Amino acid sequence: MTFPSGFLWGAATASYQVEGAVAEGGRGPSVWDTFAATEGKVLDGATGAVACDHYHRYPEDIGLLADLGLNAYRFSVAWPRVMPDGRTTSGAGLAFYDRLVDELLGRNVVPVLTLYHWDLPQALEDAGGWPARDTAFRFAEYASVVHDALGDRVHQWTTINEPFCAAFLGYGSGVHAPGVQDHDTALVAAHHLLLAHGLATRALTAQARPGHEFSLALNFAPVIPDGNTPAHLEAARKFDGIHNRFFLEPVLGHGYPADVVSDVEYHGGRFAASVLDGDTDVIAAAIDWLGVNYYAPARVTPLADPFSPSNCPLPGLRGMDVLPAEGPLTAFGWEQSPSTLTSLLKWLSSQTGLPLVVAENGASFGDQVVDGRVYDAARVNYFMDHLAAVHKAIRAGVDVRGYFAWSLLDNFEWAMGYSQRFGLVHVDFETQRRTVKDSGRFLGRVAKANALGPTADGVGDAGA
Repeated sequence: MTFPSGFLWGAATASYQVEGAVAEGGRGPSVWDTFAATEGKVLDGATGAVACDHYHRYPEDIGLLADLGLNAYRFSVAWPRVMPDGRTTSGAGLAFYDRLVDELLGRNVVPVLTLYHWDLPQALEDAGGWPARDTAFRFAEYASVVHDALGDRVHQWTTINEPFCAAFLGYGSGVHAPGVQDHDTALVAAHHLLLAHGLATRALTAQARPGHEFSLALNFAPVIPDGNTPAHLEAARKFDGIHNRFFLEPVLGHGYPADVVSDVEYHGGRFAASVLDGDTDVIAAAIDWLGVNYYAPARVTPLADPFSPSNCPLPGLRGMDVLPAEGPLTAFGWEQSPSTLTSLLKWLSSQTGLPLVVAENGASFGDQVVDGRVYDAARVNYFMDHLAAVHKAIRAGVDVRGYFAWSLLDNFEWAMGYSQRFGLVHVDFETQRRTVKDSGRFLGRVAKANALGPTADGVGDAGA
């Protein structure tokens, strides 16, 4: 499989999942520090206090990525490291990312910077968090500070990663930080996250340099109903609405989809009241590409009573259930269905007209180091199948410009602690020893083969 010229081949991480050093360099606490320190919130009481120690070991980690042949690194900046109280800039915090970016450029790796991957400064959560409108304006200020410091070298900017998770898992189901369980609050938080994206995009665009590109990363779950009756299609509409379209359509300038707003009205009405005049125009600030985070589809079925509670803990879902995933599954229990990635990319291309970047795609498996090597054939097959799915979309005319494996390193996997390994590189969390997995070598070989150049049409079938 040969991919277009200039294709970004990379791996991704998130600050709280890999950096560690939570009390160094002036960093303030985040909601995830507080959440992880709360008994019973994270599996085995794990925290990101040390994680992969990327804060100290980033030269080694970037060296591993570059040596594999990957040409891009998607990382997130920790807001509480740059602004310990969410408002006041820390020179020491910015200096870390200054060094990180220089290290990347020194290894000919493109830095793809995400401003927010869920580690809200605890001080801002104490002041109301994402349910407070003011947090969106604080985020835009933070975005400008980071851009002022790094915009001379970083050209690829993503505002927010997966507002769905930050809002609905953090403030709805409460399984992520800050652990609030209130669907009405979650909907307000979702709006303010999208508003923050729009405000930041406007601020960044106003101070952009030539070649800068701005984006948002959304997590999508293609919906598979277990039948084709009107009731089945209605179940699919509901899930697709709150999981996918609720976040996509406002960014495209269409406002919040009316059917989804109708679905969520019964939660208390605070969401509609939080959307002020002009907000949807701000959210629709122009982006240059859309980040597509994809892991698995969702299977749904209708319930006999259209008003009965769903087993899926998302706002607005009644009269339907989410069915168990079908095999083969990853260690996380997620379904492997690469064909749905092709369908998703085609649908997004038709809906948005935007270039797309697969900003996250990967799988957790029970990896072990044996004689100094990690034989993760299941993950190699996963990447092979999903790269083929991306390639199929490109051949169908979809403008896909990059693919980022989740993740570069085994890391702190949020509420699951250290029980799930997604990395191209195995990390022994006791010794911090790194071991490149077979899947990392495989992805590197594909990237290196494509660096030799595409065939005449840009998407030929030369083997890698």
